Amino acid sequence: MHFKLIIAFVDDTRTDKVMDAARSAGATGATIINNARGEGLKQTKTFFGLSFETQRDVLLFLVEEHLSRHILEEISNVGEFDTGPGSGIAIQIDVEDAVGVAHQIESLVHVVEDEL
Repeated sequence: MHFKLIIAFVDDTRTDKVMDAARSAGATGATIINNARGEGLKQTKTFFGLSFETQRDVLLFLVEEHLSRHILEEISNVGEFDTGPGSGIAIQIDVEDAVGVAHQIESLVHVVEDEL
């Protein structure tokens, strides 16, 4: 079984919605890194040294490759990533190898067989 890693940079107010959508689309879980900060095309505004930016969460999903595009699209829709600048992004990258996922493989075998 082959996997992809989906990395989503999400406004912290949308993390729970994105997690629910990813699970509904076939993700078996995620690692969440809280309080990330990023900058886009325009530098963030500050007031007396305090920045006016919302906190971001980084969500890491290790997903089966046949489910990855659908999960990525659901994350984008729920996260409203294409609504404007600074709304979030998600990418997927190939995973060459993974360990510690035997329990996920057992639960995904039937799902992937149905997809194929």
